[in-house]
Amino acid sequence: MRKSGILLHPTSLPGEWGIGDLGRWAYHFVDFLKESGQRIWQILPLGPTVGSEHSPYQAYSSMAGNPLLISISWLVEHGWLSEADIGEVPGFSPRRVEFDKVIPFKMRLIKKAAASFFERKSDPLFKEFLDFCLGMKYWVEPFAEFAALKEANSGSAWTAWTDKSRAQTQDVLDQKFIQFVFFRQWEALKRYCNESGIEIMGDIPIFISHDSSDVWANPELFDLDDRGYPRTVAGVPPDYFSETGQCWGNPLYRWDVMERTGYRWWIDRVRTMLAMVDIIRLDHFRGFEAFWEIPAGSTTAVNGRWVEGPRDRFFEALSGALGQLPFVAEDLGYITPEVHQLRDRWGLPGMRVLQFAFGDDSKDNPHKPYNFIRNCVAYTGTHDNDTSAGWFSPAGDPRLEREREAALRYMGSDGTNPVWDFIRLTISSVADIAILPMQDVLGLGSEARMNLPATTGNNWRWRMTEDQLTPAAAARLRELNRIYGRL
Repeated sequence: MRKSGILLHPTSLPGEWGIGDLGRWAYHFVDFLKESGQRIWQILPLGPTVGSEHSPYQAYSSMAGNPLLISISWLVEHGWLSEADIGEVPGFSPRRVEFDKVIPFKMRLIKKAAASFFERKSDPLFKEFLDFCLGMKYWVEPFAEFAALKEANSGSAWTAWTDKSRAQTQDVLDQKFIQFVFFRQWEALKRYCNESGIEIMGDIPIFISHDSSDVWANPELFDLDDRGYPRTVAGVPPDYFSETGQCWGNPLYRWDVMERTGYRWWIDRVRTMLAMVDIIRLDHFRGFEAFWEIPAGSTTAVNGRWVEGPRDRFFEALSGALGQLPFVAEDLGYITPEVHQLRDRWGLPGMRVLQFAFGDDSKDNPHKPYNFIRNCVAYTGTHDNDTSAGWFSPAGDPRLEREREAALRYMGSDGTNPVWDFIRLTISSVADIAILPMQDVLGLGSEARMNLPATTGNNWRWRMTEDQLTPAAAARLRELNRIYGRL
């Protein structure tokens, strides 16, 4: 079935609490998707983020939810917070997430709600809480212990903890409550999506943050030294985004050890994710065929090397435990025939990105629309690209100027509205799935870019405003979906 969807991370939703959340605006967005004939809502990873950058691809758990996405209004509705508890709301920006304001404000209220919940154990949801803790014990127990110890050690990385004694029972319970609330809110939102005919496409980063409950609780699965520090780290060699490559800093797996366990940790991770989403985008799919190994301590990725990944053995273990795998392979960047063969053996759709289509005259470029196949997901751009309006704006770069001119010639566009020409080209393509970043639907420029790889300080912060979910935008998208058979 031909489908289309929108890429929008929940943190980018509107709302009064400084960051998008799982409250009423998430439901309004689902209504917008339905009205515009979309069938998919694509999101970024949902985990609790590490460090000052707040990248969803660096989380301190591969399975926990980000407490910043919890709806404060929902806590008030359940009687765990009062209006008096909320007090004065900081003057949050409607267009940017100001994490330095949001985190202390929201976490104070969430902790207050936890205290209220445990004060009255007659709460009708208390049994649901106990059932959640039992059902999710395999990850929630180590995560809650880790998160409580991390707070006791002023947020420092686990390798620097001075207080390593067992966390206080109430602190651990508070962390479990936070996850219970997150998952209860998420399950309700997912149910609303599915009832509205919308599937959720989630995202699994291949690698895990070193400062995470996963590495802390399972050090034997990662390439660490005797002190717990990484010996080698993940990244990618020089590419389109960076002349020195990207050094991500994530510890690499000991795939041999994982194989001896039957890939149990990965199976648990994917099973947990499949309860939250309908489709999973495997970030950095090529790392399952071969990954770029960088010596720990490197400041660039130049001195890395390719190392064989787990390949078919990994997917055989997953499919044996979980059945059919609803995966999309993120197969961007330096891709070899072996990566394509692994993807195709498992029948996984890859990705095609229009912004990568016009940088050369090669007829073999897979991102040129005439090379699209049905079993792929087509994008105008991804969360790592500039917005389409930004990409089409003059920037004084001769290479980009040539790419833009080639794109306009390809589309037969006079340049009056190249963003919607790009959108039309994506939706009209043969690809089974077409995904549009919300910024492109809104026609926003580079100021709304979600991430610029290999940079810090201004990423993952964009938010849309309440007045941008308009019936006119929905109607325009719906008409394109009708014309090109995606309703």
